[in-house]
Amino acid sequence: MTTPLWRTKPVSSAADSQTGLKRVLGPWQLVALGVGVTIGAGLFSLTGVAAGQNAGPAVTLSFVIAAVACGFAGLCYGELASMIPSGGSAYSYAYASMGELIAWIIGWDLVLEYTVGAAAVASSWSGYLASLLGGWGIHIDPRLLATPMTPVTMPDGSMALAWFNLPAVCALWGVTALLMRGVSESTTINTIVVCIKLAVIVAVIAACAPHISFEHYHPFIPQNTGTFGQFGMSGVMRAAGMAFFAYLGFDIVSTTAQDSRNPARDIPIGILGSLLVCSVVYAVFSMVLTGVVDYRAMANDPSPVATAIDVAGMPWLASLVKLGITAGYISVLFGLLMGQARVFLIMSHDGLLPPVFSKLNASTHTPWTSHLMFAALTSGLAAVLPIGQLGNMTSIGTLLAFIIVCIGVPVLRARYPDAPRQFRVPGGILVPLLGILSCGAVMVSLDRLTWIRLVVWLAIGLAVYFAYGIRNSRLCRRES
Repeated sequence: MTTPLWRTKPVSSAADSQTGLKRVLGPWQLVALGVGVTIGAGLFSLTGVAAGQNAGPAVTLSFVIAAVACGFAGLCYGELASMIPSGGSAYSYAYASMGELIAWIIGWDLVLEYTVGAAAVASSWSGYLASLLGGWGIHIDPRLLATPMTPVTMPDGSMALAWFNLPAVCALWGVTALLMRGVSESTTINTIVVCIKLAVIVAVIAACAPHISFEHYHPFIPQNTGTFGQFGMSGVMRAAGMAFFAYLGFDIVSTTAQDSRNPARDIPIGILGSLLVCSVVYAVFSMVLTGVVDYRAMANDPSPVATAIDVAGMPWLASLVKLGITAGYISVLFGLLMGQARVFLIMSHDGLLPPVFSKLNASTHTPWTSHLMFAALTSGLAAVLPIGQLGNMTSIGTLLAFIIVCIGVPVLRARYPDAPRQFRVPGGILVPLLGILSCGAVMVSLDRLTWIRLVVWLAIGLAVYFAYGIRNSRLCRRES
């Protein structure tokens, strides 16, 4: 008899979980969702931060390293999603393969990943909004554009301390209101926004490419300063760790199985399709960005694309691009806030969280309670924490989820060798092993404070699990 900590949910049960959500999403909508989330703050903001603080022009190499590691993980996601087409992403896969305790840990980790990720995106969006409005002669009080106690320059040249990031808070509540209207309506808007965002990226590359200065690429990998993670190869790996923040998209796709019309087929398409598109976009875009703007100037720039457009000297294009990016961030927030609520909904459905989180609104069939709670939590983080800290916290959560998923593939092959799989990872155990090693290598390159925050968050989660989840689990009730 297994102990409560290691009891597993049968694959058939995990796949057949019914939550009451409407199945309205097809493969192209899932690809759009993945691309919409992946191409956001990681591209438009953290590219500059990672280049300026860690990797220099080699941030392109960092994105390639992250893409390769994500490719291994993405293939594993594809197999598990075709085998267990259930919402909850890595949480559901871990529940079927490694037991309830590991499932809880990864579910709690996903909440950190999506919550902090949404806060980071909202913080970056605030910078682009201020740049856009500034070009139109509309200026937001600088004290409402940064985290508390951050020194800011006032219009008269004097220095002051910031209050909080108001636009970030407004963005999060606005997208939450959109999600609460229903999935069908909001995904249509999301698809339109994604198309606009891709058009903006093409326009930026075309406009900035002629202004590339090859001097900005030398040295391609700046010499290490003597501190691990500040340039050199350790800086490239540290930036790769931050880049995982950029690849949240296909993880978000796997949370929408209960919203998908044919999840066993469509989820792998959404995961692998969005990963392929975004890997190419990130590599090309980061190369152009660091060629136009000296990486040293981007160390603390929350809107480096706006800076690049200004350097290119195309004011007629600047406002259009900034408007497109500002609108494009909505699709990122949409996916992250949607993923948060879906993970909590599945965990609540399994009895590990109170039933209020799986209760759906009668008219829109959306989990209003979760949406409202996460809007409050995420907007609080966005208001007071700087984007660099938020990005690292998101990355370590993503990496942990990827490792768990890669472990789940061989475990489930051994436990359920004959279970139907519409997609199977090629190469036997090699790809999952490479996924574990590559994600682990990037994970250990992250700074100590980020690890401490992860440990503290997981400790809080374990306290919640032992106080509530272990006794109220549906599997526990079945055994009693």
